[in-house]
Amino acid sequence: MKAIQIEAFGDPAEVVETVDIPDVGAPATGEVVIAVEASPINQYDFTMIAGDYGYRPRLPAIMGTEGVGRVVAVGAGVTHLTEGDRTLVPFLHPTWAERIKTDAPWLRPLPPGDINQFAMMGVNPPTAYLLLTDIVKLPRGSWVIQNGANSGVGRAAVAIGKSLGLRTVNVVRRDEVVAEMKTLGGDVVLVDGPDLAERVAVETGNAPITLALDGVSDTSPMNLMNCLSESGVLVSYGQTSRKPMLAQPHNLIFKKQTIRGFWLRYWYQSAKPDEIAAMFDQLTSLVAAGTISTPVAATYGFDQVGEAITKAAQSGGKVLFTSNT
Repeated sequence: MKAIQIEAFGDPAEVVETVDIPDVGAPATGEVVIAVEASPINQYDFTMIAGDYGYRPRLPAIMGTEGVGRVVAVGAGVTHLTEGDRTLVPFLHPTWAERIKTDAPWLRPLPPGDINQFAMMGVNPPTAYLLLTDIVKLPRGSWVIQNGANSGVGRAAVAIGKSLGLRTVNVVRRDEVVAEMKTLGGDVVLVDGPDLAERVAVETGNAPITLALDGVSDTSPMNLMNCLSESGVLVSYGQTSRKPMLAQPHNLIFKKQTIRGFWLRYWYQSAKPDEIAAMFDQLTSLVAAGTISTPVAATYGFDQVGEAITKAAQSGGKVLFTSNT
């Protein structure tokens, strides 16, 4: 079967290749085999391929970390899936392959919907959901502020926040995305800048904000923390600027604010199967209805890996590998 792998860490355009590998074989007890239908190229996939991610897979390694497909074989003892079901591929299971074999007991059949959007449901929507529910207890009506609001996590946070009764201040870096974010349901949408706190206070009626979500780094976290109330929490989950985080000691010392990190992998490692299943029960309906949606720039087959990598390195929507391209 075909798969996309690396034999050395480095520039994705140089080290990623399509290869033929042995089929995964029949499922053992508790396992299923999934024929992958779609899997996105995420920016952190590039970081992993370069060897700079939070962990390094053993080489040679099939790449890809999320996706969706059809169950084509079921092992003994499996009751949560049947042949023909469409389901997710577990997070961080290599997905850039025609078939994968897994024993994740939390997987469930997916309802009808856009397979490309389902393929992107394993990382950004869970990250947004957990950032909003697992860090700070937020009563309905609470305000949350986030940067990188037009990213995959940011878009999901707007939709999930509305479903939870939360209100969002959405910080972007370009004027041209303001209208789009308002259309998506952002309560307040502002372009980042050193005077952000003053503008946020006006837009929210000086409401307290206890949670800030940072996926950008650089100077943006400092601007977000100036918007936070006393004892507020800033959570760092990404670094799209690829620059170090800047923060004012004043906020930490005199306003008792804290900074903490979030990595989805740690949550998946510690969460129980029923906790994961319950989270996806919440997210699946939002994705199926189109409430959570990420723009798709292009889709490619496994034999078009070079074109796909080149396209994914550009901005303007997600690129996916699909089985029917």
